[in-house]
Amino acid sequence: MVAKEAVIPYVEPKDDKASEFGSTLSSSLPMAAMFTRNRMIGWVAIVIGLLNWMSETTSQKNSSATPAYLSFGMSVLSLGVTYMPLFLPPSLNGAGRATGTGAPPPVPQ
Repeated sequence: MVAKEAVIPYVEPKDDKASEFGSTLSSSLPMAAMFTRNRMIGWVAIVIGLLNWMSETTSQKNSSATPAYLSFGMSVLSLGVTYMPLFLPPSLNGAGRATGTGAPPPVPQ
């Protein structure tokens, strides 16, 4: 027989702040990848978004404003934006260089 003093009751662990940090990364890295057009940041965003989606608990689902699958979708979109110049190359001006956001060169008269 087991004495009552030897039995330890179950205490639910407190929520940690690590999930909030992961959520912050999974929502900010896709934006950084789109702004810088850095493919490596896009791949890191995919991995972190997938990890956050797969490790999401029911309490996080209920308390979070943005679901984890939406953050993962945003990271997939950011990776698509970084690879877009491979499939849709930028237009070329008369000098054979890609035009930026500036005004086109003047037309000779």
